[in-house]
Parts: sequence; structure tokens; C-alpha cells
Amino acid sequence: MHGTTVLCVRKDGKVVLVADGQVTMGDHVMKHTARKTRRLFNDKVVAGFAGSTADAISLFERFEGKLQEYSGNLPKAAVELAKEWRKDRALRHLEALLIVADAKSTFLLSGNGDVIEPDDGICAIGSGGSYALAAARALFQHTKLGAKEIAQEAMRIASGICIFTNEKFTIEEL
Repeated sequence: MHGTTVLCVRKDGKVVLVADGQVTMGDHVMKHTARKTRRLFNDKVVAGFAGSTADAISLFERFEGKLQEYSGNLPKAAVELAKEWRKDRALRHLEALLIVADAKSTFLLSGNGDVIEPDDGICAIGSGGSYALAAARALFQHTKLGAKEIAQEAMRIASGICIFTNEKFTIEEL
């Protein structure tokens, strides 16, 4: 996925989802302040996307429907969305990845049917995802910073490396 970085950090009972705001088309920056995160299900779930904006909006809407259908049960909603995403002909062609989290769980979802729960509560997607993930894991293990500070600093590091990631972050915290 080119053009974005989304990072989720879970620590000390807090979960923080942060995304950059840059939108690119080819070799041009089209927007600096896009919002790639959302609060869902009465602000009890946070979600972030990497990939095509239209595809992500469609997935957010379907995911929120699954949350409603399963009374906010995040693991069940995540699995059901991933199954539908993989099986439905139209959905299969969507180019996006999602990170979804609530107070208890974090999942990375893909159109291949992946529903991945990170062992350490940290995951990232997008073009700068591997940089943000590495930085967050190092900060998590070697500092006393809280979840929000780890997420912000890891994203700053990623934005200094990945040309598709900027420092106009949106932050959601539960």
C-alpha cells in the first residue's frame, strides 16, 4: 500500500490509533490533512485504513454494519467482515487494509481473509507501516513512554523515512 501510514499501540490499558494525513496521486501530494481514522460503534471502536479512499469508506460502512449486527463484538465483526471481503466478488477487488481496535482487542484486516491480532498490541499498515512498527516496538521495550507518546514518536520517525507519510497526524485514543 502506497500513500499512508497507520499505527496502533496498546499499553497500560490504553489503545491509540494514529494516521498521517498525506494523500498522494502519482508523484504529487494532493492533500496534507486527510482523516484516515474513524470512531465507530458509539465511539467504542477505532479504525484506520491504508489504501484507496473510496474502498476504505466502503469497508468502514460494512464494518460498522457488522459491529451493529454483532452488538459491538469486535472479534466476531472482524472475522465476518474478512470472510465477506474475501468471498464477495466486488469486495475482493477493494484495495485497502484496516486496523480496528476496542478496549480489549486489536486486529489487522485484509481482503485475503486475514484477521491478525498482534501478540504485543502493536501493528501498522501502509507504506510507512514497517518503519512505524519498528520504531513503536523499540520505544515500547526501551522507554517508559505511554501509548500515545510511543505512537506519536514512532509516526514522527516513519514520516522522516517514508516519502508517502507526513506529520499531520490524527490520533484516536480509547
